[in-house]
Amino acid sequence: MTSEQILAEIREANLSYLMLAQSLIRTDMEQALFRLGVSEDTAALIGALTPAQMMKIATGNTLLCRFRMDDDTVWNLITSHGKGAANDGMSRLHASILLAGRHREAA
Repeated sequence: MTSEQILAEIREANLSYLMLAQSLIRTDMEQALFRLGVSEDTAALIGALTPAQMMKIATGNTLLCRFRMDDDTVWNLITSHGKGAANDGMSRLHASILLAGRHREAA
């Protein structure tokens, strides 16, 4: 993949992310805050963006979204390789609970 292709992919991902975020925010603010991992102020700002503003923001060369799982515990829970389908559901639930706790701490 060339640098130009990577930048085009970043722009596309940014626009998709902004559109999804805005839709979530406008539909259910509480769910959006949890799922996006953003503050109420950031959510309000994203919710108020015009299409032209979203296009302008999306064209940057920096990816707007980021991984929220930044420790081994959560990564191990969500990947849970080779632990079977029964444990997979429990591991994902545990990871969701950990992330929800972090969301509440940040709020």
